[in-house]
Amino acid sequence: MNPELIRDAINQVMPFGKYAGRRLYHLPETYLVWFYQQGFPAGKLGEQLALMYEIKLNGLERVVAPLLDAD
Repeated sequence: MNPELIRDAINQVMPFGKYAGRRLYHLPETYLVWFYQQGFPAGKLGEQLALMYEIKLNGLERVVAPLLDAD
C-alpha cells in the first residue's frame, strides 16, 4: 500500500453528514460500518472511507497515526 494514499485518506476531511468537518481518521468505527453496509460513495472519497474502514477494522490506528498532519 502506498503511504501517500494512506496519508491522504486519514487526513481527508469528511465533507458532509453528521461528521462533516472531521478527518476520516477521527470518524467512529460505527459510522464506517454503516457506510460498509449501505455502500461507500463513488469516487475517491468512497475509496478513502473504505480504506479507513479496513484500518479501523484491523486495529491499525496506531500504525497510521504518525501520518496525521499537525493541526
